Amino acid sequence: MRQKKAISKSPAAKPATRPPAGKANARPAGLKVTPAMRAAQVKAENAALARFAAARVEASKSAAAKSSAARRAKAASTKAKHANTEAPPRAAVQPAKKKLAAKPRGRAIRQAKFSVGQVVRHRIYPFRGVVFDIDPVFANTDEWLAAIPADVRPRKNQPFYHLLAESAETEYIAYVSEQNLLPDETGQPLRHPQINEYFVENDDGTFRAVFLQAH
Repeated sequence: MRQKKAISKSPAAKPATRPPAGKANARPAGLKVTPAMRAAQVKAENAALARFAAARVEASKSAAAKSSAARRAKAASTKAKHANTEAPPRAAVQPAKKKLAAKPRGRAIRQAKFSVGQVVRHRIYPFRGVVFDIDPVFANTDEWLAAIPADVRPRKNQPFYHLLAESAETEYIAYVSEQNLLPDETGQPLRHPQINEYFVENDDGTFRAVFLQAH
């Protein structure tokens, strides 16, 4: 009687296969995370957070620097806002800074020949305007003064007037010395676009400043 050959029921060994793409470095199942490994991971995360925070600080510094540069440029532009208006204007029109209240000027302001709201004209050049502010003495730059022709260059120790000015061609902001101004007696209306922001016109054609506060 033949002896039956024992048949092994063990599963056949599967051929080795490569791990899926992207998981070649995956931690094998069952590998324990040691404290040292966890500490290294925390250290790496903290380093990444530190780099991110440093980048945010640098970006903030850069933004602050740009903002500061913009403010300096604006301040420089404001300082030079008045064109050389003792001579015919050549620069583009710049809006006047609106004044919400009268500035205290002391005794010198009361000695000014012209007043806020008065219409005046240049004694040499063909432009006129309405006074909206007065400096008791010269309050512009030396470069501005030096650019004025010597024959009409004004003295510093006299009132200077800010005008909503206009010529036959354009409207602009003028800064003119008292010695170079005369009262305008033509009675012609002014067309400067900012007049309504600063003044109310009276029935007699004079102007009353809306930004001055009664005392």
